[in-house]
Amino acid sequence: MAKAKHYVLTSLTLGLIAAASGLLIGCTFLLTKKTIETNETKRIIKGLKEIYNVDFEKPKKEDLKVKELEYITNYYDLDEGRYAFITNGANSYGKISLLVGCTNNEFVGLYVITNEQTYASTLVENYIDPLNKDTTKIDDVSCGATYGAKLVRDMINQAEEASVYVSNLPKE
Repeated sequence: MAKAKHYVLTSLTLGLIAAASGLLIGCTFLLTKKTIETNETKRIIKGLKEIYNVDFEKPKKEDLKVKELEYITNYYDLDEGRYAFITNGANSYGKISLLVGCTNNEFVGLYVITNEQTYASTLVENYIDPLNKDTTKIDDVSCGATYGAKLVRDMINQAEEASVYVSNLPKE
């Protein structure tokens, strides 16, 4: 009987610790959610400025749920055939989230929102920056972070496909 009491007491103690921890995590999430969303919006506006050299106050985000476009979650219809797509992807080297700009269904630039790839700096220095400077081709993925570059290439190609899809949607 003493052992059973010990196990019950231990279980209750661990349960209380888990419940308190869950409550603390939930409260922290509620307190920081708005700040995280604000910071993400600021990064996206900064990315749009870097890609298009235009200030966008608060562009309207649209959802894009197309099964064939697995990397793309949202997009911004900016005007005059300009779109920016939020892409999220992952491989065995980590996650990456990009803002991909397309004008008239062609890639024009990238902005890194988050980069958790193992060779993150190599990917940026040897593939993403040269792409933005137009000194390399999209398919030239040999850069020292080849798997990350292939993922980015696939995201760009999918953004171009999405640009065609979105440009053919009926306007409101």
